[in-house]
Amino acid sequence: MNQRKVSNENQSRKIETRIRSRDNLLMNADFGEENYCCYHGLQQTQGNSDSQTLAWQNLAKSRRQAVRGAAYMFNAEPYSLTAVEERLLDAAEYGNIPVVRRMLEEIPELNVNCVDYMGQNALQLAVANEHLEVTELLLKKDNLARIGDALLLAISKGYIRIVEAILNHPAFSDGHRLTVCPSQVAMLDDFFAYDEDGTRFSHDVTPIILAAHCHEYEIVHTLLRKGARIEQPHDYFCDCDTCNYHQKYDSFSHSRSRINAYKGLASPAYLSLSNEDPVLAALELSNELATLANIEKEFKNDYKRLSIQCKDFVVGLLDLCRNTEEVEAILNGEVDESAEVPGRPSLIRLKLALKYELKKFVAHPNCQQQLLSIWYENVSGLRQQTTGVMVLVVLAVAIGLPILAIVYWIVPCSKLGRIMRGPFLKFVAHAASFTMFLGLLVLNGADRFDGTKLLPNMTIHDRPTQLFRMKTTPFTWMEMLIISWVIGMIWAECKEIWSQGPREYLNEPWNMLDFGMLAIFVASFVARFMAFWHAYSAQSYVDSHWTDLTNVTLPTEIEYFQLPRIDWLPSDPQILSEGLYAIAVVLSFSRIAYILPANESLGPLQISLGRTVKDIFKFMVIFILVFLAFMIGMFNLFSYYLGAKQNEAFTTVEESFKTLFWAIFGLSEVKSVILNNGHKFIENTGYVLYGVYNVTVVIVLLNMLIAMINSSFQEIEDDADVEWKFARAKLWFTYFEEGRTLPVPFNLVPSPKSVLTLASGIKTLSLALIHRQWSREKAESELNELSERSKTPPRDPSPHRPTRYQKIMKRLIKRYIIKAQSDKESDEVNEGELKEIKQDISSLRFELLEEKNHSLEDLANLIRRLEEKM
Repeated sequence: MNQRKVSNENQSRKIETRIRSRDNLLMNADFGEENYCCYHGLQQTQGNSDSQTLAWQNLAKSRRQAVRGAAYMFNAEPYSLTAVEERLLDAAEYGNIPVVRRMLEEIPELNVNCVDYMGQNALQLAVANEHLEVTELLLKKDNLARIGDALLLAISKGYIRIVEAILNHPAFSDGHRLTVCPSQVAMLDDFFAYDEDGTRFSHDVTPIILAAHCHEYEIVHTLLRKGARIEQPHDYFCDCDTCNYHQKYDSFSHSRSRINAYKGLASPAYLSLSNEDPVLAALELSNELATLANIEKEFKNDYKRLSIQCKDFVVGLLDLCRNTEEVEAILNGEVDESAEVPGRPSLIRLKLALKYELKKFVAHPNCQQQLLSIWYENVSGLRQQTTGVMVLVVLAVAIGLPILAIVYWIVPCSKLGRIMRGPFLKFVAHAASFTMFLGLLVLNGADRFDGTKLLPNMTIHDRPTQLFRMKTTPFTWMEMLIISWVIGMIWAECKEIWSQGPREYLNEPWNMLDFGMLAIFVASFVARFMAFWHAYSAQSYVDSHWTDLTNVTLPTEIEYFQLPRIDWLPSDPQILSEGLYAIAVVLSFSRIAYILPANESLGPLQISLGRTVKDIFKFMVIFILVFLAFMIGMFNLFSYYLGAKQNEAFTTVEESFKTLFWAIFGLSEVKSVILNNGHKFIENTGYVLYGVYNVTVVIVLLNMLIAMINSSFQEIEDDADVEWKFARAKLWFTYFEEGRTLPVPFNLVPSPKSVLTLASGIKTLSLALIHRQWSREKAESELNELSERSKTPPRDPSPHRPTRYQKIMKRLIKRYIIKAQSDKESDEVNEGELKEIKQDISSLRFELLEEKNHSLEDLANLIRRLEEKM
C-alpha cells in the first residue's frame, strides 16, 4: 500500500515537472514566466522560493527589454507596461491564440489598447504578423483603438482575409470610415492614432488609395462594393478656398496628396474595377497625367511614370483580345446598337489614342491588323499582291484618274464608286493628284531650262502699241492649271477645318505646312494679278490715246511699264510674286514627305527628319544668342573704320551678319579684321573675338547639334517599328473618314452626292427649328405628366441589361485580372513569405502546446481522483 502511494507521488511529481518544463518552453520563447504565472494564477510554492521567482522575473524582463527596447523611445510621455500588457502584446505578436483568448475572457479590465515601444497595439501586431484568429478575437472587444491603422497595415501587406475581418467591424457599418484618412482632424477618436503623423503611411492615404497603390485587386473590389471611391483631384489651377488653403498652409503636402490620388486612379486595379469604360478612362487619365508632367516640373518623372502605366494598361487589354469583335470593341468604344448602320467602324478610341500619342497601343499587332483590313476595304485582294502589281495599280489609277472622277460624279453608289471610296484607292488618287501638281510646277519653267531668251535688259512687243509688261504679267495656261490645283487644295483644307475644328486642325504640323504653302501661293497670285491689273490699266490708257508708240513720249507712270526687268523697282508686284512663288514651290515639294510613312523603308527616315527639325529649332535658341553677341560686338569694334580696312567686313550690321554667317561654312577670310592704319590693339582684339567665335560656333555648337541629331536618330532607330506603324496609322486614318473621295482639282465640281448631302443638311436644319418650337409647346404638358406620375407609386424598373460592349469589357477585365494575379503568384518566394510560414508554424506550436496542457491537466485530475479513491 505504501509502495503504491509512493509511486503515485512520483508520478504526480513527473506531471508537475512536465508542466513546469512547458512553462519554461513558453518563457524561453520570449514569453516571460511572471506573465504566465500572473495570467494562470498558479502558486509555484513547491520547489520555487520567492527569490527564485524574482530572479526568473528579472531575467525574463531583461530579455524582453533587449528584444523590444525602451518603452519610451518614440513616446512623448514615457510609461512602462505591466506584466499582463506585455504578455498580451507578446501573445498577439507571436500568434498565441489560447493565451489571447483566455486573457480577453478572464481579465475584463485588460487594456487591449496598450502599445509597445514603437506605438503599436496588440491589433496592429497581430495584423502585421498575419494572425487572423488573434485579429478576430481582438476585434470583438469594445473601445478598440487604431482599427484604421490595422486596416491600412493589412491592405499594405495584402492580407485579404484580415481585411475582410476588419471591414466587418461595426466601425465600418456606415461606410464613412472608408473615405477618411489620418489627416482629417474632424475625427476626434483614436481610429488613426498610430498614423496621424504619417508614421507608416502618408497622412492623406485612404484605404482604397492604398489598395490601388498595392495593386490588390480583391481588396479594391471589396472596398468598391462598400462604397469607397477615390476623389478626382482638383485642377492644378483651381482657385477654390480648399486648394488655396492647402497651397498656403503646406504646398508640398498638397502636391504629394495629389500624386497619391493620381497613383490610385492610375492603378490597373482601380481602372479595371471602378470604371464602366476602363479604356476611355485610361486614355483620358494618361493624357491628363502627361499634361500635368509638363505643368508640375518638380514631379515630372512621377506623372510621366503614371501616364505610361495607364498606357500599358490599355495595351494589356488589347493584348488579351481573342477575336475581331473584342478588338473592334476596344477601338470603337461603346456604340448605339439600335442606330448602328452597317459600314466602316468609327474607331473613336483609336482617334483618342492617336491624339494622345499612345504609340504602343496604335502599333500593337491586333490594332494594326484591324487597320489593315479597313485600309484595303473593297480591294482586299491587293493585300497578297507583289510590289510590282501594286505599282501597276497605282499607275493605272493615276492615268485613269479623270475617267474615274467622271464615273464617280455620275454613279457614286456603284461598285466602282464604292471602290473609289475605299481608303487605299482614295490615298492613291490623292497621291496621284499631288504628283500631277508637282509636275505642273516643274513644267511651268520648262521654257527656261536652257536659259531664258529674254534677257533682263531686253523688251519685246507683239504690236506697236503694246507695252512690254503686257508680255510678262498675264497668266499662262500652265499657271492657270496650277491656280486650279491651289483653289482645290484650299477648298479641301476648308472642309477639313470644318470637320475637325480650328483647334484640332492647328495641332497637326502638316496642316500648318499646308496652310503656309497655300497662303504663300495665294499671296504670289494676288501680287501677280496686281501687276497684271496695273499693266492692263496702262495698256488701256495707251490704246485710247495712241496707235503707235514709236516717237511718243509717255507719262512717267506709263513709261515704267515699258522698261526692261533690270530697271524695275525692287518692290514691283511681279518681283514679289516671283519670290513668293519660289518659296511656295519649295514648300510644295517638302509636302511630299507627308506620304512617306506609307513605305516601311522611307517612313523611319521621314520621322527622323521631323525629329531633326525639332532639334534644330531648339538649337537655334542658343545659336542665335551666341551669334547675336559676336555680331554686335564685332560691329561696335570696327564700325568706326569704314574705308580703313582691307574689306568692308564688320563695318555695318549687314556686313557683320554676312561675315559671321559665312564663317560657319569657312567662307570668310582672316583679313576681315586687318586695319590699314596700324591700330594694333583693335586689330588684336578683333583677332581674339573672331577666333573665339569660330571655336564656339564651329567646334562646340555645331558638334553639339550633330550629337543632338544623332541622339534623336538613334531613338527612332531603336524603336523604328513602333514609330513607323504609329506614323502610318496617322496617315491611314486621314483617309478612313467619309468624304473627300475626289482629289484636287476634281473636288471643285459638286457631285450629285454633295448636292444630296447639302439638301439633307438644309432639311435637318429646318426640322430642328420646327422641332424646337414644337418642344416648347410640349414642355408644359410633360411637366404636368411628371407631376401626376410623382403622385402615383413608381413601377419596378426593368432589370438593366448589359450592352454588348459591357459584356466584352467584362470578359477582358476578367482575363486581365487573372493574368495579373497569376504573374504575381509566379514570382519567387521572398523573405516575407518565408516569415509568414514561420509565423504559421509558431501559431501551430502554441495551439499544440495548449492541447498538450489540457491533456496533462486532465491526466493530473484523473490521477488525483484515483488517489482519493484508493
